[in-house]
Amino acid sequence: MTQIIPFRSGINTCYIVKDRGAVLIDAATPGQGQSFSKLLSDSGIRPEEIQLIILTHGDFDHCGSAKEIQELTGAKIVLHEKDRTYLEESIFHWPEGTTAWGKISHTLFMPLVKKLIGKIPATKVDIVMDDNDLSLKEYGLEGKIVYTPGHTYGSISVVLESGDAFVGCLAHNRPPFVFRPKLPIYAMNLELLKESWIKVINMGAATIYPGHGNSFPVEKITKYLN
Repeated sequence: MTQIIPFRSGINTCYIVKDRGAVLIDAATPGQGQSFSKLLSDSGIRPEEIQLIILTHGDFDHCGSAKEIQELTGAKIVLHEKDRTYLEESIFHWPEGTTAWGKISHTLFMPLVKKLIGKIPATKVDIVMDDNDLSLKEYGLEGKIVYTPGHTYGSISVVLESGDAFVGCLAHNRPPFVFRPKLPIYAMNLELLKESWIKVINMGAATIYPGHGNSFPVEKITKYLN
């Protein structure tokens, strides 16, 4: 039976997904290696059991601790080719706002956050995704990594055969972004993002695990796709 263990760090929610093998989906902001190590210990998981660090996109708050966690676990890092330079060249990235609050908050907070976060520890991407699906069977999970652009042009999601879908910032579900499940308030291409949602839904996604906030049923998001 598949275990889903949230790794909560500030406003981020990352996920350990464990069945016959184990992967980590997203790696939070920089400096979270010790917190992740404690979560592994508390969950009875050995660091070397984590085989992949799947980064849903290259934003600073999703790949910040990738290098530190890789050094702890020995896992391979997966990122799409269109976002790989953010991690490999330590580029701070945060998409523009798509709503009034998204635009205001981006303008207000980006300079402060960029100063606080500093440089993301750069590291090499081991598995560079293209637009084709990547099966997770060899890593002990029944599901796929799929290309779901829109929030960034290199965004990816993990969709399991169980209907559990880990979508990064295809949706937001917590303050200060939103107060209920909605499309993200930041994105590079909102229409492309909606097409990615249709792809995920057509793959049988039922329970959505966002990168910010708690899980929710997919029906909570479909009304925003018209």
